[in-house]
Amino acid sequence: MSMRRRTLLKVIVLGDSGVGKTSLMNQYVHKKFSQQYKATIGADFVTKELQIDDRVVTLQIWDTAGQERFQSLGVAFYRGADCCVLAYDVNVMKSFDTLDNWHEEFLKQANPTDPRTFPFILLGNKIDIDGGNSRVVSEKKAKEWCASKGNIPYFETSAKEDINVDAAFLCIAKTALANESEQDIYFQGIPEAVTETEHRGGCAC
Repeated sequence: MSMRRRTLLKVIVLGDSGVGKTSLMNQYVHKKFSQQYKATIGADFVTKELQIDDRVVTLQIWDTAGQERFQSLGVAFYRGADCCVLAYDVNVMKSFDTLDNWHEEFLKQANPTDPRTFPFILLGNKIDIDGGNSRVVSEKKAKEWCASKGNIPYFETSAKEDINVDAAFLCIAKTALANESEQDIYFQGIPEAVTETEHRGGCAC
């Protein structure tokens, strides 16, 4: 393996339980979708390497449990994040209403240098359900929320049908890279504690 320098970007995915965080990640990294739902316990992550312009970027995407008892996962979990992805289900109003809480929780725990410029991205998932007839959160409403948070990027996705998943994560990578490049942090190899990053325990693949 060449000694080419790689950039590691830590991406945190937050949102209520059941909005499809794990499914989005599995679709992006493994190109797989499972109908079986299994709640994530605590936190887990997958990695994906991609090239953006002339840089090799390793995305370390952290998946979190949406249950309230796991909301306070500790500062170590959030520390060093380069981008935060907020996800909700367009068919469940509660998952949209709690976005403010997730947004605030992240800023409180991660304590970024400048909260106003820290990169967030919003994903409205499950647009495929019932042909879109059961959605309760309009695209307009979601974009208004994004505007109120400093015009953060917004994508409507379907993990099941693989709609906008690659585009959303490419935007996430580029946004995180732009934020990270100011600090110009590189890493040599993945930390020793990380093993079999391409396999997720309990994933029904």
